[in-house]
Amino acid sequence: MGAAQTFGPRGVVGGLIALFAIFLPSLLLVVGVLPFWDRLKREPWARGALAGVGAVVVGLLAAALWDPVLSTTIGRPSDWALLAAAFVFLQVARLPPWLVVLGFATATGALL
Repeated sequence: MGAAQTFGPRGVVGGLIALFAIFLPSLLLVVGVLPFWDRLKREPWARGALAGVGAVVVGLLAAALWDPVLSTTIGRPSDWALLAAAFVFLQVARLPPWLVVLGFATATGALL
């Protein structure tokens, strides 16, 4: 199979099917729970479950950030200094993320 076939009609249809399959479960969950949401959000067990799910999501995102990103790209002390500076610009100075990304990309490109 050549590379041209992946961009043909079957590739587009397969991509749309994959996109549909990714978002369908959450869409069905939201549509299924929506009629009961007002009553459900007052239940202590449901609020506890949502807090637990939120904690799990934060943990998974932190693990995904650490393993493929930070452990392979940040090795030198100067890399850690750039990371700390970006954190300060985002959290302390409250600059928008797009501005921090553009600024650091420009600064890194100029320094290299």
